[in-house]
Amino acid sequence: MNTFGEMTACGHERVCFHQDAETGLRAIIAVHSTQLGSALGGTRRWHYATEEEALYDVLRLSEGMSYKAACANLPMGGAKSVILLPQPGLPATEAEARAMGRFIDTFAGDYIAAEDVGIDTQFVDWMAAETRHVMGGETVSTGGDPSPFTAKGTFNGMLACLRHQDRPIEFEGLTIAIQGLGHVGMDLCRILHTAGASLIVADIDAQRVERAVQDFDAVPCDPGNILQAECDILAPCALGAVIGSDDIRRLNTNIICGAANNILVNPEEDAAAAAKAGVLYAPDFVVNAGGLIWLAGLWLGMGRDELEERINAIEETTLEVLEEARLLSSTHLAAVEFAKRRFANKPTSDKEPLHAG
Repeated sequence: MNTFGEMTACGHERVCFHQDAETGLRAIIAVHSTQLGSALGGTRRWHYATEEEALYDVLRLSEGMSYKAACANLPMGGAKSVILLPQPGLPATEAEARAMGRFIDTFAGDYIAAEDVGIDTQFVDWMAAETRHVMGGETVSTGGDPSPFTAKGTFNGMLACLRHQDRPIEFEGLTIAIQGLGHVGMDLCRILHTAGASLIVADIDAQRVERAVQDFDAVPCDPGNILQAECDILAPCALGAVIGSDDIRRLNTNIICGAANNILVNPEEDAAAAAKAGVLYAPDFVVNAGGLIWLAGLWLGMGRDELEERINAIEETTLEVLEEARLLSSTHLAAVEFAKRRFANKPTSDKEPLHAG
């Protein structure tokens, strides 16, 4: 991969590689844009096969965060960070987290870190011991786990998909297939079960699947077959790049609406292919913005009522994007154009950031 070429193509402002000799931390922070404000994005802790794979991931994720913030009408930019583990499943340590916090602090507030795959609120609080520029902890930092809000926003996106297709706005009688039962996936199961949907679930962790079966009457599915499950809505809620052109031809659904970031392998091409195949793709950076809205809103000093209103507004935003896509090649393109208009209009807030200065 040509690092500078990839940065230029995606429009990134800054990408930094870092290693800490004492703890062995190896990490990358990618700031895509601070045009609208400080860039907020999670820290992903993961074992990558190669450094190139890690770089590709952080560049795509950070670009998506810029679009996500813009579509959510937040005066925030987009960024992401990844911690490169030398082996899968390596336990986290406070020393590693604090080293990451010191790395984040070198950005002087241009980058605000948060929770992502592989870290929890404790890890966030450990990072917060070294920098004020982090959200999502419970003791040192604030905000807590944003997963319930991400799940709620994704549910609101599903409502928009049903409205767009002129279907009844109810989940009784619908089957939803959920790939990935992490915090967000499990919260989405809870919301959908309460709404009356039937669930098909898959995860590499058998205990999570068993919990969903017991708590939500879900039907288990092999992780290798979940994308081909016959369902009304397919909801990828694990890692990204899970649906490519070959997968689209084998889908047994007409709606893709999930909480994962970067669901499509090649968003421009795959979204257009989905449209041609009669599959409605709800752009992930529109529907999964609930967690970002929660943490960014708290950072900006918004109250609970306003935060809930903004998360509920994901339904109308998604519907607007889907309607605009009728005149374009794909819903992905419509979402990108929607975000670019928000960039041009520069969302504002009358609140002062709680952590300004």
